Amino acid sequence: MADPSSYRPKPGQIPDSPGVYKFRDEHRRVIYVGKAKNLRQRLANYFQDLAGLHPRTRTMVTTAASVEWTVVSTEVEALQLEYSWIKEFDPRFNVKYRDDKSYPYLAVTLNEEFPRVQVMRGAKKKGVRYFGPYGHAWAIRETVDLMLRVFPVRTCSAGVFKNAERTGRPCLLGYIGKCSAPCVGRVTPEEHRDLAGDFCDFMAGRTGTYIRRLEKDMTQAAEDMEYERAARLRDDAEALRRAMEKSAVVLADATDADLIAVAEDELEAAVQIFHVRGGRVRGQRGWVTDKVEAVDTADLVEHALQQLYGEESGDSVPKEVLVPALPEDPEAVSQWLADRRGSQVSLRIPQRGDKKDLMVTVQRNAQQALGLHKTKRASDLTTRSRALEEIAEALGLGSAPLRVECFDISHLQGDDVVASMVVFEDGLARKSEYRRFQIKGFEGQDDVRSMHEVIGRRFRRYLQEKERTGEWEDSPAPTGPVPASALSVPGTAEPGSAREEPRDEPREDDGRPKRFAYPPQLVVVDGGQPQVAAAKRALDELGIDDIAVCGLAKRLEEVWLPDDDDPVVLPRSSEGLYLLQRIRDEAHRFAITYQRAKRAKRIRSSPLDDVPGLGDTRKQALIKHFGSVKKLRQATIDEICEVPGIGRRTAESVAVAFAAAAPAAPAVNTATGEIIEEDDGGSRT
Repeated sequence: MADPSSYRPKPGQIPDSPGVYKFRDEHRRVIYVGKAKNLRQRLANYFQDLAGLHPRTRTMVTTAASVEWTVVSTEVEALQLEYSWIKEFDPRFNVKYRDDKSYPYLAVTLNEEFPRVQVMRGAKKKGVRYFGPYGHAWAIRETVDLMLRVFPVRTCSAGVFKNAERTGRPCLLGYIGKCSAPCVGRVTPEEHRDLAGDFCDFMAGRTGTYIRRLEKDMTQAAEDMEYERAARLRDDAEALRRAMEKSAVVLADATDADLIAVAEDELEAAVQIFHVRGGRVRGQRGWVTDKVEAVDTADLVEHALQQLYGEESGDSVPKEVLVPALPEDPEAVSQWLADRRGSQVSLRIPQRGDKKDLMVTVQRNAQQALGLHKTKRASDLTTRSRALEEIAEALGLGSAPLRVECFDISHLQGDDVVASMVVFEDGLARKSEYRRFQIKGFEGQDDVRSMHEVIGRRFRRYLQEKERTGEWEDSPAPTGPVPASALSVPGTAEPGSAREEPRDEPREDDGRPKRFAYPPQLVVVDGGQPQVAAAKRALDELGIDDIAVCGLAKRLEEVWLPDDDDPVVLPRSSEGLYLLQRIRDEAHRFAITYQRAKRAKRIRSSPLDDVPGLGDTRKQALIKHFGSVKKLRQATIDEICEVPGIGRRTAESVAVAFAAAAPAAPAVNTATGEIIEEDDGGSRT
């Protein structure tokens, strides 16, 4: 625990202008980001008597080891910079809302030549128009099915579309009139894009124009005695009305607004958002968060606005945002929203009428969401705490191991030997910190030696980070001799995968989470006494003696400790044993997934993989030109040069690669005596 007075800036150093500040811990990791109109006044609040601070603020300032700030010109810039830094550094003491589910959206892919209507989840993509979110995907499909009668926009996948283009036959929707069939040229790209634009306009709430137009055309068709066409237009208008009825009218003045409500207690908060477009509720969304910092309702609203609109622009930001409490600086937040929309945005608390009544409904939804979340999480939080306490007691640790790393070795009969490292923090998987390794120190199968190598490589990198950042200057040197190799990292992980080493050396003061920079309180290895002894020996060789080590053997689920002849046997009903099993099984899953991927890649490899500078595009061009690997192998250098993009030097390299890979004698099937030839894919049959 740090003393805040040890890093408190001198009063004259802190400016009294607007700005954003960052607290960092002893590892230079950013743990809190905040903004202020007056940096001097705000930061002074953190360095008062600890007894007068909120418990969460007290925990933050005693965890921090330094503070720094950046001066900006306006409160709007401070708001934008705060949001950017929270997204970039993911500080542990900032409020971060998490979706309680992945909400589906109705999306129109306007970035394609022939826009497609589909259901989408996850991160939003540039050039795609979104409507929603909706509570259920089936609700979107029902709405789309009704609207395709009037706006027959493409809904098929790229594969189906290309197949229809190739065969000249549309899909079923094209035959029944629910797709304009641009795949076979029934409409031009411009006509199809106009249809997609009309579809978007209708979904955006501009509904009256289309229904009136359909009714006018229906009347005219009846007068012209085109009764079949009139009946079809009547059905189209009815379909649009049914689609509109899917969203109840809540505001009579065709309002475009988002209504945000917050339900909270001492530990957690839930946010509910109703998206109202054209006076109708077009979508609903909910978030929950832990209150890891001292915040009130106004602060929660501001954080929700940042998350909701931080990546949005244009019409995605409504003209009106209704909230239960205004942020500390409502003018700055309103200006920030207006900048994102491109026009004025009203941020206010509804006082009377339909909008206040609807806010009561949103608030009720937030209360129900918080209650449901607490019911589901209460047992989980209690169980995880109990499991960590049981592990600490069984292993004789001084405190609960809040960060646990587990290692596993995987191979197939000694080939493609790999290892995995999974990380659990507070009993939950931290997948962004998973790592995987190739065993490089030796050939063949030796799980004990492999474990020693992997543990050594992982913690050599940890010592390297400590030495690079100068942490050893202010902390005791590790006990025991540290070999020169402790500060070098031999080998790298598989390119293009979760790597053992980052591509670029992280900057010393960037504050981002660094790979291998943070030590665990407990190392778990998949195995018994030999694997545990190897892991402990690797740590001893590096002079690390403050990290506990244990192993979990699969056969009897025994927990082994270094230098103990007898295992620790946890009760079968123990939550601690169950958590260790989950961590071990996750490490095993991660390792075997990597091992299988490496094996599959090795099996699919060809001599072309060894040609320097030959990428996937030119490999495909070679295979396409000659038709098969066999014919490419038989080609001359001059024939290879005929392939577009292949120069003579590359052609010579291809020929050399095939010559080096050529077998000394043809392979023979010993059962039939047949010579095994290569097929077009390059594998033997």
